[in-house]
Amino acid sequence: MRGLMATVITLAVASACGGSAAKSPAPPTSASPASERSVDASSFDAIAPGWRTDFTRASVPGTEFRSGGPGKDGIPAIDQPKFVPPGEATFLDEREPVLALAIDGDARAYPVQILIWHELVNDVVGGTPVAVSYCPLCNSSVVFDRRVQGRVLDFGVSGLLRNSDLVMYDRETESWWQQITGEALVGAFNGVRLEAVPSSTFSFADFRAAYPEGTVLSRDTGFARDYGRTPYRSYDESGSTPFLFDGTLDERLDPVERVVTVQVGADAAAYPFSRLAEHPAVDDAVGGQPIVVFYRKGTVSPLDRSSIRESKDVGSAVVFARGVDAKTLTFETRAGEFRHVETGSVWDMTGVARSGPLAGTVLGRVQHDTSFWFAWAVFRPETRIWQP
Repeated sequence: MRGLMATVITLAVASACGGSAAKSPAPPTSASPASERSVDASSFDAIAPGWRTDFTRASVPGTEFRSGGPGKDGIPAIDQPKFVPPGEATFLDEREPVLALAIDGDARAYPVQILIWHELVNDVVGGTPVAVSYCPLCNSSVVFDRRVQGRVLDFGVSGLLRNSDLVMYDRETESWWQQITGEALVGAFNGVRLEAVPSSTFSFADFRAAYPEGTVLSRDTGFARDYGRTPYRSYDESGSTPFLFDGTLDERLDPVERVVTVQVGADAAAYPFSRLAEHPAVDDAVGGQPIVVFYRKGTVSPLDRSSIRESKDVGSAVVFARGVDAKTLTFETRAGEFRHVETGSVWDMTGVARSGPLAGTVLGRVQHDTSFWFAWAVFRPETRIWQP
């Protein structure tokens, strides 16, 4: 792809190595058994010199990992995040995307214009230690609970990719974790899967309206970065070839088609943004669970023009359970609003009914991800694609 290698070089030069002091790796208290697949530990020699990872425990060989350019911690995670009220986040355009996370009344927005330069934030929200992750090359944002087998892990950016997706590592054992699945592929935690915490990515305007008392990750990160500008200009052009992708492209959709995805048990479903634009409220069921997908215009791409606020409108999508008080609700869009068909109650992008007879009713959260199609499909090839 034109400009992508230059992009990686730019990131490597711009990013300072900010790793914490080295610690001796310790085995997990009760790690899940490693995969039965036999992997030659020497396959990691070329890709991971200097790592303290236990390469005798791996479910995939070292040949499946690629260097993304910057080395270990070359893209520095944010370990001491600072926050400001929404009214003080004047650096954000109302249409810019933020990753929204709310736990026990603690609502926080993580602007993608900051995440794009750091990819990981180690935080504690509502008393829960979380890792907020964003992979620009996959456009995937996932939040994980950092508690694993009685320990709280801190995560960093390995500088490695697998099928173009961010590979995280924990600083305690230096195990390698696939971002889009949350699974440890190499190291002492091999075979362990992080618990995902439901979150959503939508516009700053939607966050501010829903959580006026919430907080926003500040640009005061301790690092000098060109926040508000993307180093991945034009990466989401239709037909683009994913960078450092070694898998097989699923040709059912364009590789960089944005999809919101849900998996319940063995059932996985993808809802393409191009179709949601014509059908903004979708009633469906995944794994037997009734869900609703809401889509709204008004969120710009962080991977289009150099200035994120000037980029194209790609919209945003969220997913909720539509069962309330033993009833399954039915939704539609009318005049740009998400409405309950029977009562006309109006819902917002956080799953709260803001007006009508059901005002105050909150839809159940459903774990979902927004990413490029190629990134989701290579790890979950059995995914069905929703059709109107």
